[in-house]
Amino acid sequence: MLQTPFYDPLLSYEENYDEGPFGAFAEKKVFKQKWKPKSDFLGQKVYLPFGIPAGPLLNSNFIKGAFKAGFDICVYKTVRANAFPCHAFPNVLSLDVEGDLTLEKLEEPLVANTEYKDPISITNSFGVPSRKPEVWQMDVKKAISYEGKGQVMVLSFMGTVKKDQTQQEFIEDYILAAKLAYETGAKVLETNLSCPNIGNEGLVCYNLEVTKKITEGIRKVIKNTPLVLKVGFYKDDKQLKELAEIANEYADEVSGINTLQATILDSNGEQALPGPNRLRSGVCGSAIKWAGLDFVKRLKKIKDKNHYKFSITGVGGVTSPEDYFEYRKAGADAVMSATGAMWNPLLAQQIKTSISNLHRNILLPHPI
Repeated sequence: MLQTPFYDPLLSYEENYDEGPFGAFAEKKVFKQKWKPKSDFLGQKVYLPFGIPAGPLLNSNFIKGAFKAGFDICVYKTVRANAFPCHAFPNVLSLDVEGDLTLEKLEEPLVANTEYKDPISITNSFGVPSRKPEVWQMDVKKAISYEGKGQVMVLSFMGTVKKDQTQQEFIEDYILAAKLAYETGAKVLETNLSCPNIGNEGLVCYNLEVTKKITEGIRKVIKNTPLVLKVGFYKDDKQLKELAEIANEYADEVSGINTLQATILDSNGEQALPGPNRLRSGVCGSAIKWAGLDFVKRLKKIKDKNHYKFSITGVGGVTSPEDYFEYRKAGADAVMSATGAMWNPLLAQQIKTSISNLHRNILLPHPI
């Protein structure tokens, strides 16, 4: 049963930023942990390797609410080296998808509405808005102060595409964003490579030459700080192998997937999300779980075969404790939920309760 989402899709991004979070995340109650933090997440001990990825945690108030609700790994929404506006409202719409949203189904338009129901699948289109660096840097430091025992905040960042920009200027903007993120003192940093690029199918992570240059440059400015590469879904194993090579050389973890892109229409067959370049947008939630699991399994196989050292975070369609266990069994070292957590802010608590019941209050490193 869906609960009050902590991000209200009926309000604008700015209203959510200023007034949120909502529902359970707005309550003062703090979930009490029942064990010692024994699971490793990039050098940090956490109670449970489970959290919320970059996206719905807009600022320190959302981070605080997520920590209180028992999410032990919380990713601060992707920031930039410059202020950047949000796409026009609405930014979130519900989708009716029967079963898995396969690659074949993605060839046909999907119909959006505002009737959110279980199993929850949505489209989101924000454009990765960002405050000025001096604003988000101060707020990130505040968010870090809300970390409790066995919890860690991850800061996500990205470069910005600009008019008449060269490829090198784009890469340098990523590196500048990394430098600004590093200055906050965040224990773990994540570079978002699953957002718009200059051409090449729209995602930075699909341009592996640029991805390598970006990650190499980032590593130089963030020194030994653990680095996560956030990527999209790879259809081609050859590309996934190249990504794994880059991650093994410059990063500490790969997090995937972000969303699956689809054409989104309203009930009248018109573009559902207003504005240019918004006919297609990301789909997330229950319908893309198959893709997230497939990504983890394939990447784990490549990692093991080559004895690579990076860890893997599985994301996509996690809406229940069973989904968490399924991702761990597939080879994910950590698991995250965005859409599922938004409409079920008690999800982390439910997973922990399930583990307590199954393992007599002992958190195993890899629950089965």
